[in-house]
Amino acid sequence: MTTWFIADLHLDASRPGITQQLLDFLASVQGRADALYILGDFFEYWVGDDALGTPHAAVFLPVVDALQRLSASGVPMYFQHGNRDFLVGEGFAKATGCTLLPEQQVIDLYGTPTLLLHGDSLCTDDVEYQQLRKLFRNPQWQQQFLSLPLGERIQQAEAMRVQSRMRMQGKAETILDVNPQAVVETMAAAGVSRLIHGHTHRPAVHDVTIANRPAQRIVLGDWHEDRGSFLSVDAGEVRLTV
Repeated sequence: MTTWFIADLHLDASRPGITQQLLDFLASVQGRADALYILGDFFEYWVGDDALGTPHAAVFLPVVDALQRLSASGVPMYFQHGNRDFLVGEGFAKATGCTLLPEQQVIDLYGTPTLLLHGDSLCTDDVEYQQLRKLFRNPQWQQQFLSLPLGERIQQAEAMRVQSRMRMQGKAETILDVNPQAVVETMAAAGVSRLIHGHTHRPAVHDVTIANRPAQRIVLGDWHEDRGSFLSVDAGEVRLTV
């Protein structure tokens, strides 16, 4: 059997092809999965679980149903927050059968200690973003945002999405990538020899050295309307599909 990892789908009504790619993927792994891990930015943005059942989230109902069916078939599913969907909560988890993970999670992946992250916390050179990340992850800020009417939350999320794109356009590519020293320190602190993350949209398998020992950093790819990207791992093989 195989454990599957995905991230950075950025599901949105304006890109229905990605939703279809996901539905096809979920159908394909049923019956041949030990587990499925979703490592953040599953949605382009998420304004609260109370949006489920409203017209705003109607486009995502097939995805919720497909995840629930996969869970009901006996596949454990895990969801880790990204920088776009950090407000996904227990309501979504209950509707889909997913288990919510903390920002860092170490798993035993067929005998290899493996750290799971979304990846944005490793982009320490982007000081402006890290300040915003600290704000958005603040429980008080989240509570205040979730207390707003749904329509106002959607408007603010749309505005923040535009602002994010504008900020990225003015930054060097190196700033938007992970900081190598942050990678080494994070992996060493977790005591792992493998790291799996997304966020940067730069899929690759990197060899790194942690405590003078060989280790591995795997970056998941983002999804497009004509193709998905996923990592499959079993007891004998690690395969990144982009």
